[in-house]
Amino acid sequence: QVQLVESGGGSVQAGGSLRLSCATSGFTRRSNYYMGWFRQAPGKEREGVAAIWVAIYTAIGGTYYADSVKGRFAISQDNAKNTLYLQMDNLKPEDTAMYYCAARNNGGWWSDVRAYTYWGQGTQVTVSS
Repeated sequence: QVQLVESGGGSVQAGGSLRLSCATSGFTRRSNYYMGWFRQAPGKEREGVAAIWVAIYTAIGGTYYADSVKGRFAISQDNAKNTLYLQMDNLKPEDTAMYYCAARNNGGWWSDVRAYTYWGQGTQVTVSS
């Protein structure tokens, strides 16, 4: 059974930082996988924030970011700990949302919500001005 468990959310003032973590278990990384962070604000659709793509057999990959977070957020993973991270700096009130971790073993656009198979329960991030 695949489980994704997010942590690290909280309330901060604008300009502050948070680091989100996503502990994964049971997720077998196959030849071509994505792990990503999404967010959903009240009344809005879930949107992609950042993702990591890895093609295991060719040892290539990449990271992807929404334009709204480029230069402020950084996604990373620690395979030894089975954990995905999202470092969020210079936070803005518009970053306020529930943040979700997601994973999949297939191709497609990195921010396509429908393409992700596994999801965590989310962690709330609130940024005050």
